[in-house]
Parts: sequence; C-alpha cells; structure tokens
Amino acid sequence: MRQFLISMALAAALTGPGAAPVLAQDFSPVVYINNSVVTRYEIQQRQRFMKVLNAPDQSEAEVEKALIEDRLRLASARQLGVEVSDEGLEQGLSEFAGRAGMSTGEFIQVLEKNGVDRQAYRDFVKAGVAWREVIRRRIAPTISVSDAEVDQALKRIVETPLIKQVLLSELIMPAPPGQEEAVQARAEQIRASVRSEGGFADAARRYSATPSAGRGGRLEWMAVENMPPSLRQIILGLQPGQMTPPLTVPGAVVMFYLRDTQGELRPGASEQQLDYMTVTFASMADAQNAASLARSCDELYVFANGLPDQQVQRTDASQGAVPEYVAIRLASMDKNEATVTDRGGAGEVLMLCDRRPALLAGLDAGPVATASTEGETVTEADPNALPERDSVREQIFNRKIGLASDAYLAELRADAVIRRP
Repeated sequence: MRQFLISMALAAALTGPGAAPVLAQDFSPVVYINNSVVTRYEIQQRQRFMKVLNAPDQSEAEVEKALIEDRLRLASARQLGVEVSDEGLEQGLSEFAGRAGMSTGEFIQVLEKNGVDRQAYRDFVKAGVAWREVIRRRIAPTISVSDAEVDQALKRIVETPLIKQVLLSELIMPAPPGQEEAVQARAEQIRASVRSEGGFADAARRYSATPSAGRGGRLEWMAVENMPPSLRQIILGLQPGQMTPPLTVPGAVVMFYLRDTQGELRPGASEQQLDYMTVTFASMADAQNAASLARSCDELYVFANGLPDQQVQRTDASQGAVPEYVAIRLASMDKNEATVTDRGGAGEVLMLCDRRPALLAGLDAGPVATASTEGETVTEADPNALPERDSVREQIFNRKIGLASDAYLAELRADAVIRRP
C-alpha cells in the first residue's frame, strides 16, 4: 500500500503545476537535543517532503517530534560505533526511490520541483539507515519467537473468516489540469474531519461526481475478487468504519469508506485434529489419583510407568477418525483435562493433550504440483492456503522488533536533554 501511494503521489507531483515557491531559509534554532539542533528550515523542509510522499498533513509539532527522534537515532548509532558510509547512504537513497519506481536522481528532481532540498531527503534516509543498524545490533539479538507463538498465530488465522465481499461508499472528485493540488487538499481535509459513515455520505453528496453521489456514495455488495489487485490490497487493510487515504488517479482523486464486510472460513477450518491419551489402571483409585495429579499428557506418562504398552495409548487423529464414544467425551474437555471411566473394576483415564484446527496438521504438505501443457512442473497457488510457518514467525518477529525499538526510542528521549532557545 505504501509503495502504491508513493507512486501515485509522485506521479501527481510530476504532472502537477510548476515548481513550488522557494522557502525562505530561516535557519534559526527551534529545539536543542543534547549536542544537536533542529532548525526552522528543517521543519519546513520535512513538512514539504512528507507532503510529496502523500502523507497526511503534519503539524509543526509533529514534524519537530519526528526530527528530534531522528537526532536520537543518529546519536544512538554513534554510541554503538555505527557510521553510515557514503556507499550505505547511496544504497538507502536508491532503495527508497525505488519504491516509487524511480532512480535517486529522478526522485530528487521531483523533490526539488516541489521545493524540497535534496539534503532533507538525505537526512531522512540517513537516520533510517543508521537506526536499522542499531536495531540489528542492539535489539534483534534479544528477540525470539517460540513455536507456541507461531501455533497460536496460525490458529487465529484459521479462525478468522476470509473476506469475500465488501460494502463500500465512494467519493470521486474530478481533478482537472491545474486544480490537482486544490482537490487533493480538499480530500485530505475530508479524511481528517470525517468520523462516521454519515459524514462521508455528506461529503460524497457535496463533492462526488458519480451517480452514487445522490445515495451518499453508497455502493452495493462487491466481490473482493472483482476489484483491481492494487485497490483490493488497500480495502482489505481497512476495518469497517475506516476510509482509504486519497488515491490519485488520472483526472481525479478517489476515496472509499468501508461500511461492512462478509466472509467465510477457509475450507476445512471447522475440522479439528485431536491429540489424546488413554491409560488403563488396575483400579479406579489409581486412575482417579493419576487424573487428579497429572497436569499434562507428559505427566500422565509418569503415572503410567511400568504398565503394558497396550494399556497406554496416545492418538493424534482427525476428529472424524476418533471413535464416537471417545469423541463425545473429548468434545466437552479442555486441553490437559482428564476424565475417568470405570472399566469393570479397572479405571481408564482419558486426557485431551491438544485440540487444533485440522488445517494446521497438514500445513507442511506444501503447494500442489501439477504438469503444464509443455510437460513442465509448475506450482499452483491456493488462495485459501495458510501462510508458511516461517512467514508467520517473521511477522511476529518484526512486530516484536517494532515494539522493542519504539520502547528504546522512548527511553532515549526520556534520557535526552531537550531544551528550547
């Protein structure tokens, strides 16, 4: 989504009106951070830079905060002995510009056309490159992701319905040549002020140029698979009650409001894989004692030590393959819960070791391979397939990294000496 928005924003910048007026170069200090300073000119430049990226308008206070944090990131890097080389910086500049399908030179031309000095771009990227190395050296080694966390995340994915249809409202404002910036500004104002479906409907009636305007922009249910892939990605990133950022298309600015969604579980998501254990003891007393003291199937093995193998059985099977009389008892049990049945004087302990979606049991089966017409083996992507465990692990790791880095940045700010002239 970020790449799409940057591309659209830069396309608009390239085709918009002439170069932006040159800013007065006011280098007066605004705030001191330890041994560095943020100037008025830097704040103005960062505001313009973020506007070119189609980011929501930021106040001077918000930009000042971002620049303070960049100073703290660079200071932390220096403390760790991290220096951003010219080569590393150029690579970072190229990588950032590449998100919009441009070279560094082309990106700088767009910025300069919109009144942004190349140094503002370099400073922004340099702080990001330095901070990435700080995270790699200081934070990443402290982060780990357990198999249990991956299992729990996959279970949530299985239990979350796949969105098949969406209920949208649209607002499409014409942006004739020479009026692009004014229409974009109006769209940003709508996004900042609208807080409900009713507010979006009022804006659609007032500004939208489509037949749906009279209905407040309301559309009928729409199949997600019928949407353009770029828009599909953006809409699926919303929750009901949220709207998209202004999307720039040739001759117009478009916004959507998500009113509702309809979904369904993946095929087989309601099926379960049951891991359970049965142990037959010589007496009911022995069985009841084991059932009351064992807190897991692993502990139940301790009480079963010395019993013949045929009296100790552990089974991992799909719900449909479990004998009915066992499945009925397991249906009301929680993980590590046990029950005892009288077997003519002997006592049988039944314990549920684990209950998980059957889809997870076959997760490592991989994609289905088929032969093409030329006889080459190709892999078909299953739209209902679960993500691979490594992918889920990486997502969890990145989320933890983000939280830890935010906490470390807050710590740096709390320890910093920040003062005003």
